[in-house]
Amino acid sequence: MTITDLIPALKGRGRRRAVDEVERLRENEIALLTNLHAAGDEIALLQQDLTDARGKQAEAEEIIVQQLANLDDLRAERDEILTELLALKRRFGPQLAAEANANAVTVPSWVRDTSDPADQATGPIDVRPLWAARDAGLLGPITNPGRIGPDDDTQPIPAI
Repeated sequence: MTITDLIPALKGRGRRRAVDEVERLRENEIALLTNLHAAGDEIALLQQDLTDARGKQAEAEEIIVQQLANLDDLRAERDEILTELLALKRRFGPQLAAEANANAVTVPSWVRDTSDPADQATGPIDVRPLWAARDAGLLGPITNPGRIGPDDDTQPIPAI
């Protein structure tokens, strides 16, 4: 856009038409500069956050390297202890087995103290299907299985 293209827009009707347009453009420029400075501040904050994050990442990587070194040391120590343990088991295994056999607590499985009433054995529980129990006469007479309440219809059902 050239200046000759702007002249018709700046002429307009009225005395202050060009002045109003210049004022609007200046306000627009101020708003754009404010946005530009805010964006620059935001970029600076983001760069600072990025620097902090990279520093923390470097610290974390150092910790990981240290932990891996410690892990290797602990594995080597575990292997040494395991080797020593196997040697001690070979050396003292027969003695430990002899002591365990000598000090074993043995109780025959058929001996049981039933002096406490809670420990006394119960009789076998008769588990049969209902029709087999009915045929054996264990259920008693069932006249009306759907009836609830006393046998006498003249008495009301007691409230609980």
